Amino acid sequence: MSTNLVADVHDLKSRLEWGQPAFTIIDVRDRHTYNDGHITGAIPISLEDLVQRAKSALHTKRHIYIYGDNDEQSTHAAQLLREAGFTDVAEIEGGFTAWKTAGGATEGVAA
Repeated sequence: MSTNLVADVHDLKSRLEWGQPAFTIIDVRDRHTYNDGHITGAIPISLEDLVQRAKSALHTKRHIYIYGDNDEQSTHAAQLLREAGFTDVAEIEGGFTAWKTAGGATEGVAA
């Protein structure tokens, strides 16, 4: 059973502020875009490397939040992880733009 979980940026922001670190945030945008600005603590992994890197670095039961350039890319990336056996993957609805709008912490050149 594969359910598409969509994470609201406000819920994620609350988890970070309350110090609930038992999750990983993955940014699948290109490296240049990531360097310009990303969610604080997000790790950059390209779509091409996503499954291989996630399998080697993360437990399949790890709670993962994922975002890309748009919701379609986020959904695609989350689907790749689910198909690879990751059971707790949520797309960050609205991605980096929604995160910044919600006042979430960011890092990067233009953040």
